[in-house]
Formats: sequence, C-alpha cells, structure tokens
Amino acid sequence: MEKLDHIKSHLATLSQIGENEKNGFINLVSRYLSGEAQQIEWSKIQTPTDEVVVPYDTLAPLSDDPAETKKLLDKLVVLKLNGGLGTTMGCTGPKSVIEVRNGFTFLDLIVQQIENLNKKYGCNVPLVLMNSFNTHDDTLKIVEKYANSNIQIHTFNQSQYPRLVAEDFTPFPCKGQPGKDGWYPPGHGDVFPALMNSGKLATFLSQDKEYAFVANSYNLGAIVDLKILNHLVKNKNEYCMEVTPKTLADVKGGTLISYEGKVQLLEIAQVPDAHVNEFKSIEKFKIFNTNNLWLNLNAVKRLVEADALKMEIIPNPKEVEGTKVLQLETAAGAAIRFFDHAIGINVPRSRFLPVKATSDLLLVQSDLYTLVDGFVSRNSARANPENPSIELGPEFKKVSNFLSRFKTIPSIINLDSLTVTGDVWFGAGMVLKGKVKIAAKPGEKLEIPDGIVIENKEINGPGDLSS
Repeated sequence: MEKLDHIKSHLATLSQIGENEKNGFINLVSRYLSGEAQQIEWSKIQTPTDEVVVPYDTLAPLSDDPAETKKLLDKLVVLKLNGGLGTTMGCTGPKSVIEVRNGFTFLDLIVQQIENLNKKYGCNVPLVLMNSFNTHDDTLKIVEKYANSNIQIHTFNQSQYPRLVAEDFTPFPCKGQPGKDGWYPPGHGDVFPALMNSGKLATFLSQDKEYAFVANSYNLGAIVDLKILNHLVKNKNEYCMEVTPKTLADVKGGTLISYEGKVQLLEIAQVPDAHVNEFKSIEKFKIFNTNNLWLNLNAVKRLVEADALKMEIIPNPKEVEGTKVLQLETAAGAAIRFFDHAIGINVPRSRFLPVKATSDLLLVQSDLYTLVDGFVSRNSARANPENPSIELGPEFKKVSNFLSRFKTIPSIINLDSLTVTGDVWFGAGMVLKGKVKIAAKPGEKLEIPDGIVIENKEINGPGDLSS
C-alpha cells in the first residue's frame, strides 16, 4: 500500500494532532483504500417490522411517580452536535448561536429545556457539546454566560483530520496549507471515538450515566423524550434511531431497512442507480432518519475499544483555493448495525424541526409556532398537519438580510406555499394565506405595505396589491 505509507510518513511530521487522531485517520484511509464499500444487494432489502421500527404510540405510558422519572433522567446525558458553522446563513461562528426566536439562540433554548427538567425532577442531566476545531473557541466563550445556571455543561472536540490532496494523497497541511483550511472534522460518525478519546465517556460512566441522547443542535424538535428513554432502559436497547414519516421534501434522507437479519441505515449514496427513484418514493421507503439518536454508553465503550464501528465511508470531494482535496467522513446513523437490540422509533414529525436556512427561520419565528420554557411547539390553530413550503430568493439567504427585509414576520397560519424572488421588502402585520407568489421585476424594488392580507395571489408589482 504505497499510498498508505506515503500518508503515514507525512502524518508523522504533523504536530497539530495527537496519536489517537493519527491512528483514527490511518484506520479510515486504509479502509477507504481497500475499497471495502459494501454493496447492498437490492433483493435482500426488507421493510422493517414494528418490532424493529417501533410505532411511537405503542410505547408504554410513563409512571406517575416523579421519583421514577428522576431515576430515569439520572441515567441520561444530552449530547448536541455543535461542530457546524453558520456560514450557509451568512453568520460567523457556530450555527447554534444564531437567534431563533424572541432573541434566544438554539443554545439558549437547549439550556432552558434541560434546566427545566433538572428543576422539575431534582435530577442532574448534563449538556454535552461536541464541537469541531471550527467552533471550539467561540463555544467556550458563549458557554460562560450559563455559568450560574442549574446545568453542567461539558464540551469536547471531535477529531481533526488532514484533508488529502486528491492527485497524490498527500495530507494538505504538508503542502503549504498549515492553517484551518488544511483540516476538516470527519462527520458526526466521529462522535463515538471522540467521546472516548476526550475522557468524557469515562466521566459519564463513573457517574452511572447509561444513555446519551444525541441530536443536531439546530433541530428545535430534538427535546428529551421520557417515553423513549423509558422504553430503551426497559428493553435494553443499545441504540435507537428516531425516524419519522417521509414527505416529498425528505426524499434524500437515509432510511432504515432490515438486511440479513440486522437493522441498518440505507443512504441514497449506497443505492444502485437503477433503484434511486424507488428509494425516493414514499411508497416503499416511508420513513427517514431524523438524526436524533439514543446510545447506550457502555455499548459505545465496548465497540470503540474493539474497533468494531466500521461505518460506511462517505468521500466528500472539495476544492480549496484551487486545489482538489478529499475528506473522508462517516455518519453516526450508520453505526446502528453494530449495536445489540438496535431499534428505530417512528416518532411524530414535531421531533424534526431543523433550521438550516432562512426559510426555516421564517417558519419558527412566525405565529405557526409558540415558545414556552425553551420548547418551540406547533400552534394548534393550524389545521393542515404539514408546514407551508417556503422558497426565498438569494436576497434572503443571509440572516441579516432576511431580518432587514421583514419589518415583522407575517402571519402564516393559513399559508400553503410562499415563493419570493427579487428585491422584495415586507411591511409589518401582514397576513399570507393559501398559495402566494411575490416576484419583483428585475432592477425594481417591491415594497409590500403594512397590514395587508394576500390570499392565493401572484404579485409582480404595486398594481397587483390593490386589486
């Protein structure tokens, strides 16, 4: 393996990372180079039964005794994946510090939720943030503001791996890119070794913690669910993936299948070309992975020590300042097949409310949602179970631009869809209903007046507003 020896000799010269990370990286690269990608045999795929993907409404009710609930919560750690930057939304720093609603950031809301649990039940659920080298320094500063709150906050960093120059597989930092651009965080599949290498896993096990609830920090629906935790403890499930019914907006999301007697995650990248349309249909594959995961911490320790977590490798080609590089990543959901008694739970859609773009921000800042005690919940006044589909043009992509173009967020309780293109500015107190299209003509500024109601209309200029 010439390539591997080439990488190893260069890796030895890099002082920025420790032995654990070097070994982890070599392990990942050698698996990639050996081409061990497992081909899915389409005919062997089976739809999981209700024993494997448990319907949420069949979970046992909780005990009324608060002491029992406290016992459950004392086994829990909440781990938020906090490695992502808010760059796609035009923000610097971690995505989790974008203001979501009423001046509160994602992180503020998460802290409020856990504080309320700790206060209500007299338990001690810690919050753990897995940062990347991109978000670490900023997060440490931000976390200081919670110093007096009723919650223990731990942080640790996921691994830092060198990008590989595509043409000759030299680690990028050895080719004159020693700064941040030479490195990458290898996906959230890294949560298992990083938790162990940071010493945090040992800490939590010594405190008799048994389960970690892992979720993206920007998923507002990912709150602690006691019925799920209770089910896992009672049934000794080592791993649980929350899945939810797929809509046409989720066709690319990974799904759970039964394969050779095991439950496993099937991602679109593993699907043979001939079957991609079938994968995207919502008839055969009805559920998708929300990336809300529950992990038994003792099982994580056992599997990491045995080097048994060989998740599918996701090659992610990029271009950095004109150089084509490759980063190899893994996803935490793909680990499901290595755990004993692993299950999915088919949860209500309300547990999946990610804010990845300003169109999502519009939804959660509107009257479609209410905010109580850090929980964002759906307004019962909306009859349609699905959210409106919202498409905003590039003028709205950055959070700062988005906020400046709305005097106030319109009422959208009765909205089905909204498409906005061009230089559009929204007045205060607007109401949008049905299907609304607003398109400013090229080079023209279109200002929508305060207090207007727009229902099932297409607006292309001021003249369309009065009719």
